[in-house]
Amino acid sequence: MLELNGVIKTFGGFHAVDGIDMTVADGSITGLIGPNGAGKTTLFNTISGYYRPNGGEIHLDGQRIDGRPPHRVFASGLARTFQIPKPFAEMTVLENVMLVPLNQTGEKFWTNWLSPGRVRADEMAIREKAGEIIEFCGLQRVIGDLANTLSGGQLKLLELARVLMADPKLILLDEPAAGVNPSLMDMLVEKIKTLNARGHAFLIIEHNMDLVMSLCDPVVVMAQGKVIFNGTAVDAKRDTEVQDAYLGDLPT
Repeated sequence: MLELNGVIKTFGGFHAVDGIDMTVADGSITGLIGPNGAGKTTLFNTISGYYRPNGGEIHLDGQRIDGRPPHRVFASGLARTFQIPKPFAEMTVLENVMLVPLNQTGEKFWTNWLSPGRVRADEMAIREKAGEIIEFCGLQRVIGDLANTLSGGQLKLLELARVLMADPKLILLDEPAAGVNPSLMDMLVEKIKTLNARGHAFLIIEHNMDLVMSLCDPVVVMAQGKVIFNGTAVDAKRDTEVQDAYLGDLPT
């Protein structure tokens, strides 16, 4: 599904991502772990088009996507969330989710005059799909609430709902468990498992090893911009180089 060959991202003389070779298999849930500053989020930003790589190639489902702007990467079938959710704060949960689909009929102002029935039908279909996704993500109770009134866990679920509205081939999740209470985290884990069973592949940055152990196979470990391990979560926890990268603090 995703293939990285020698991917480099530099800032001045600093190699934040230093020659990464990595794959994400179709239908897998791949974990990406490592200490703070390892380059994980920079790699996400490079894959998703927010940064242009300084070297290497990135392929999504056989298409080369490195150097494409974010909206073109998104249109190719890759969607991602952020460490800090970024919804439209003054819009409702429903409105945030309905905004996602590309090329909506009503985006062209003249179609609202020339084909109002088509615009209305398109919006009704989008509203119905958004409602189903919001219900799946457990947000039905707050569907009409403004995004800036949601809890941290609800915001993570809203991020997931917005991603699902695009029906992507591959979903990148950046620390989905951060700031989420245990009950909502359990819900999030179940949603990811359900979506994976439906055919969605995932690449997940996470520091919560309980979540990594329960979800991810394989696990890729980064340190100082490089991949230092690729294997199972159990083997990652036993690997001496991985333990050294975490300064001995990796949970057992």
